[in-house]
Amino acid sequence: MGMKRLVGNAVFTALLGMTVLGASAGMSQAQAATVRDNVPSTYVVVRGDTLWDISGRFLREPWLWPEVWRANPQIKNPHLIYPGDRISLYYENGEPRLRLERGQGGVVKLSPKIRHIPKREAVPPIPLEKISAFLKEHRVIDPALINNSPYIIAGDDTRLISGAGDTIYARGQWSSYDTYSVYRKGQRYLDPETQEFLGLEMISIGDVKLERLEGDIGVMRVLSANREILNGDLLLPADGGAITTSFQPQPPTKDVGGVILAAPDGLRNIGRNDIVALNRGSRDGIEPGFVFGIERRGETVTDPKTGEPVTLPGEEGGLVMVFRIYDKVSYALVMQAARPLSVGDLLLEPRG
Repeated sequence: MGMKRLVGNAVFTALLGMTVLGASAGMSQAQAATVRDNVPSTYVVVRGDTLWDISGRFLREPWLWPEVWRANPQIKNPHLIYPGDRISLYYENGEPRLRLERGQGGVVKLSPKIRHIPKREAVPPIPLEKISAFLKEHRVIDPALINNSPYIIAGDDTRLISGAGDTIYARGQWSSYDTYSVYRKGQRYLDPETQEFLGLEMISIGDVKLERLEGDIGVMRVLSANREILNGDLLLPADGGAITTSFQPQPPTKDVGGVILAAPDGLRNIGRNDIVALNRGSRDGIEPGFVFGIERRGETVTDPKTGEPVTLPGEEGGLVMVFRIYDKVSYALVMQAARPLSVGDLLLEPRG
């Protein structure tokens, strides 16, 4: 069955908003989902599962889940999966398919009494708590944005360190906002090949409220702080970018090249569920949900016979999925890691 037919069949609501993209003109070739060896015919979802984990129990290519998912029209909200639900594997015209049967938690008996029915939480596509926490503390900006931004000059009693509940003083060009986020400069992202400046990482320290202005000096109260606020820290409007909570895993639509640019938390050995920065962004066609294979760059050695430099084959390392994009940089979550990943590892089309 071709991708075109798959797309035609996928008029259903796909898993957490995931739809089959089909054969895109920019994609090098359509991928077909393959079933793992010794795959279970049925799996009962448990609390703590993610959709990526469930898909990986059945498929070698978890990002191709939408191609094999078949919703049951008799089930309410078939695109949502809950603990206790049963996922079954079957074949249709020789191709693998997955379907859902609601667990006992979905059965509600009617009675004349008013009862509180606890709300069940659907299984998330990936660990959203980690992503949400990360995005609350990290953003990438153009340095021009901070040229005239207010900055902290002193705390109570001219203290150098301030915390929640303290009064602080800041100076700069003020906008119409009355609440600000406190940021500290992080890494300067430079493209490792071109040395182009890609953006400045900013780390959120806390939130403050502007109480009053006296000239260009603002008197502010610290609302919250996740670490000590220091003189020189910057004030910026809170990041208005919404945190996307549904992702559409898909292979990239074209070869974008690129590498792991940095590990924002300073990790040296990057593993599953860690977050990395990539040196590709929206200008390169990157979209949320793009899944990349990661490969360690092969070493260059000298041929002992000819004296020629020879580059050895790279080593597959894992998979990452993009969840936040900026113009020249994006953040991705490590979904699989066969070995510790490193800054400088290459981005490739994912392989099962």
